[in-house]
Formats: sequence, structure tokens, C-alpha cells
Amino acid sequence: MSIDILFASILNGLTTGAVYALVALGLTLIYGVLHIINFAHGAALMVALYGVYGLKTAWGIDPYLALPIMVPAMFVLGYALQRGVINRASHGKDENILLVTLGLAIVLENLALMAFKSDTRTIDTAYTLSTLQIGPAFIALPKIVAFVGALVTSALMLVIVTRTDLGRAIRAVAKEKTGAKLMGIDVDHVYAMSFGIGLACLGAAACFLLPAYYVNPQVGAGFVLVAFTIVVLGGMGSFAGALIGGLLIGVVESLGGLFLGESLGQIGIFAIFIAVLLFRPTGLFGARA
Repeated sequence: MSIDILFASILNGLTTGAVYALVALGLTLIYGVLHIINFAHGAALMVALYGVYGLKTAWGIDPYLALPIMVPAMFVLGYALQRGVINRASHGKDENILLVTLGLAIVLENLALMAFKSDTRTIDTAYTLSTLQIGPAFIALPKIVAFVGALVTSALMLVIVTRTDLGRAIRAVAKEKTGAKLMGIDVDHVYAMSFGIGLACLGAAACFLLPAYYVNPQVGAGFVLVAFTIVVLGGMGSFAGALIGGLLIGVVESLGGLFLGESLGQIGIFAIFIAVLLFRPTGLFGARA
């Protein structure tokens, strides 16, 4: 195996893994605060991808220029879904939240099927086929932009969670909901804000993905499976774990595709998932109960 090919495969995995990490960060934020798995996460990513696709085809807005539109739009969607649907339907029971998010995923996917059929859609940009040389490797320019954009977006989210009043409220609710409520924190508002930020990450991910990817009503399923693996690998509720886990999973997938063929590239991902569950259920950065 040529070193140049191996180097290119690792770089390709890192660029893909950064976007995986961005998707997983939204999922781990929702889990860290609400303590539930959001089964609608993949469907929400699909909605964001269709949003970027619609902005490009209807008004010619470049996917990267769509960031100021899609990120707030997905935040508003997440806030509204949590406050208006999930919170009302759950009646305070976690098992109800799981069922509601699963129901939302089914509804969103079927609405997309009604509106767009099952066709796979892509967009063309001036830079879609452009490449950038890094050492001996040539990497697609949209993947480089996605890598940098995902890292910047992840850093901004971490700043919000660790350095702002909202972030302190989020961490307080995640740690002890009753104590936070006694201190005057609006827990329902924090829940909705967390859900909104989680979906805002998907809005950013969609803008970075679509120049080199595609969208159809089932596209979110593959991403959410990988995101669940990353969350488990990094540690449930761990932001650092989600970021590092995403990069690691991206490299594993790329190397798996290189050695086993593209159709079998994800075997390594699920082998890691099973191994983590067997030998370190708390993940790389998860706290022990």
C-alpha cells in the first residue's frame, strides 16, 4: 500500500469525520440536557439538506451563503418542535419523548416523500469538482471547506455551552434539573434552546455537505446511525468525545473503504460500536455512574 494513498485516505476520513462530529454534537447536546435519544435527528438533517437544496434551485443561493439562513431556521424549527410538540406530548415521561421523536422522524420522511418522491437530488456549483493539493494528496475543495467549517461551528457551540449564561443554564439543567428550577432557571426554555441548538448544528452540517453530497428522503438514516456510534464512542453527553469520536470514525470508515472496498467501509464503524459497548460502555470521555 502506497504511503501517498494511505495519507490521502486519512485526510479524506478527517474531512468526512468533521461533518460527522458536527451532526453528533447536536445529538449529544440534546442527550446531555434532555437525557433522551432524539430519533428525529436524521430526519431533521434531511429537512436541512432539502432546505439548502431549495435555496439553491429556487433562488440560486450558494450553500455556504445559505448558512445565515439555514442555521437560524433550523434553530427555530428545533425550538418549536420541542416546545410545541415534544414537551406537550411527553407529559414528563422519557419513554414518551422517544416515541414522539420516532413519530416525528416518520412524519418528516413521509412528507419529504410526498413532496420530492424518492428521487436523489444534487446541486452543481463552480467548485463542486475542484480539488486542493495537500502534500501528495488531492482533496475535493468542498470537503476541505466542510472540515474547516465543521470545526469552526463546533468551536462556536462549545463556546456557547461553556462561556455564556445560556451555556451555564444548560449545564445546570443537565446536571440537576430540580436544583436548576429552584434557582429560577426556566427548565422548559432550556430544553427548547438545547433542542434548537442541536438542530442548528444540522443546518450548518447541511450547508457544508450538499456541495459534494446528495439529498433524498432517506438520507438522514445513514448519518444518524454513524452519529449514534460517535456519541457512544465519545461518551454520552461529552462534547469533546463527540468531536474526537467523529474524526476517528471518519478515518476508520475511510481506511475500511480503502482496504475492504467502499461497500464494506462501514464495517469498522459498527465493530468499534460493539467493542465500546462491550469493553467501555461509558465511552472515551464519558463519566462513570
